[in-house]
Amino acid sequence: MSNERLRTAMVTAGLSEQELADRVGVDPKTVQRWVTQERLPHRRTAIQAARALGVDVEALWPTDQSTGQVPDELVALYPHRSAVPKTLWFDVLEQAEREIGLMAYASLFLPEENPEAIGLLRAKARDGVRVRIALGDPDSPEARLRGEEEQLYEAIPARIAMAIAYYRPLFDQAGIEFRLHRTTLYNSIFVFDDQMLINQHIYGTYGYIAPILHLQRKPGNDMFDTYARSFERVWDAGYAPSAETGGRTASLTAASTASASERSGSTLVAPASVRDTSSTPPVRTATT
Repeated sequence: MSNERLRTAMVTAGLSEQELADRVGVDPKTVQRWVTQERLPHRRTAIQAARALGVDVEALWPTDQSTGQVPDELVALYPHRSAVPKTLWFDVLEQAEREIGLMAYASLFLPEENPEAIGLLRAKARDGVRVRIALGDPDSPEARLRGEEEQLYEAIPARIAMAIAYYRPLFDQAGIEFRLHRTTLYNSIFVFDDQMLINQHIYGTYGYIAPILHLQRKPGNDMFDTYARSFERVWDAGYAPSAETGGRTASLTAASTASASERSGSTLVAPASVRDTSSTPPVRTATT
């Protein structure tokens, strides 16, 4: 097992294995073993490493899980989704070898902030990775209610529509399954093998402001599995989008784009699959 807490702290601090080793006074291979093999440094060395990374030593190497210390499966806690290093999203996606699961209302930030994500998802499916994507139904009252709660109103269904347009090129890719859901969705859950990023939802608060948990599955712990069961329940209740949903996707996105353009006085461009929907096939679910 690797020490994802340490890896994430190094990415956040912008330090390589060599640079951390230089600051602490150890061999770079020692730092590598801390990360990849979860080797434990001497206490004094651990404290020096934590100081160099600007974190508490217990966040990197917890000593006691029974007295309210950091749970063993918790790699990192980010106060806001916007605080998560953009490279982390790409890294966990690229490292996945068995399964990738994306469950959210829109998950629009992922393809917008990581343009290569769509191509990488396709490549992962071709390599045999099971890819599942579950987004909110833009036609559902639950999506409209979430818009009211966040005071974004019609923008939430429109953002879902835009996200579906981004993910549409994946619909006919073998190994990728796509579903809509109508759940309350207390958390958005993103699974990458034994790693998981969880975007908490706070009533009346935008998703990018809410915290993110980074978990790694550990034997003998159940925090990761608790969220994994939640993912499966939402997935099981989901359903394939219909051709009508695809049509509403285009109109919602076009309306949202036009409205945003009017407010800002600029011209916004929607994804190609939205700009030209006349030749777009009906939405369907690819099966493994």
